[in-house]
Amino acid sequence: MNAVSQTGPSIRFRGRSFMALTLVADTPLQPWLADFDVWVQRSPGFFTGRTVVLDFADTAQSKADVERWIGELAARGVRLTGLEGVRPSLVDASMPPVLRGGRDSSIPVAEAAAAAEVATPAPAEPRKPATPVNMLVERRIRSGQSLMCLEGDVTIIGSVGAGAEIIAGGSIHVYGTLAGRAIAGATFGAESQIFCTRLEAELLAVDGIYRTAEDIDDAFRGKAVRVWTADDTLRMAAL
Repeated sequence: MNAVSQTGPSIRFRGRSFMALTLVADTPLQPWLADFDVWVQRSPGFFTGRTVVLDFADTAQSKADVERWIGELAARGVRLTGLEGVRPSLVDASMPPVLRGGRDSSIPVAEAAAAAEVATPAPAEPRKPATPVNMLVERRIRSGQSLMCLEGDVTIIGSVGAGAEIIAGGSIHVYGTLAGRAIAGATFGAESQIFCTRLEAELLAVDGIYRTAEDIDDAFRGKAVRVWTADDTLRMAAL
C-alpha cells in the first residue's frame, strides 16, 4: 500500500512598504511636550490610525528616558510602532522595536497598497528621491478626508474643506479655498512652500514649523497667500 503524502497550507511571506510619520525627540522633554500638546489640540485625530516612529536622535541616555517618552506619547493617544536613534541596550521587549535603514521618503501613495514579494532585502541608505513624484487632484477635498504624497508636490484644483488634511513631501498648491490643514515639506524640508488662492486654513506647516488659525494674521484671511520658512520661522505673504 503506497503512502500518501499530503501537503498542508504553506506559510507565505511578503515584503510590504508602509508610510510612517517620524517624530523627532528634542530635549528638554517638557517644552517639547508643550508644543506637541498645542499641535494635538489644533489638529485632533491627526495621529489616529497612522504609523508613527519616534526618532530619539541619540538624545536618550537611559532606559528610563525611553520609557518616559513612550509613556508621555501613549498618554496623548500616540501609539508608536518603532524607534530610531536609540541604543538597542536601552530597549526591552515591552517597547516598540528599534528600526534600521529608514528612508526620508516613501513609495508613491497610489502604489502604497501594492505588496512586493522579496527575497533577502538589501538595507536602504537614507536618501531623498532623485525625481519627485507629484500628485494632481482635480476635485474638492472634503471635511474628514486626508491626502498624502510624501514623494513630491501636491496640486489641488479645487478647495480643501475645513477638517480636511493635505500632507506633502514637497510643496502644496491649492487653486481654491484652503480651509483645512496643509502640511508641506515632510520630505524635502525647508525648500517646500504652500500656495493657495484663498486662505482660510486651520493649520499651516512647512518643514515642521507651523501656525494654527489663531496665529494667522487676519490680513491674510481670504487672500491669495504664499507660505514658506526662513530662519526657522514660518513666513507669509499675499500674492
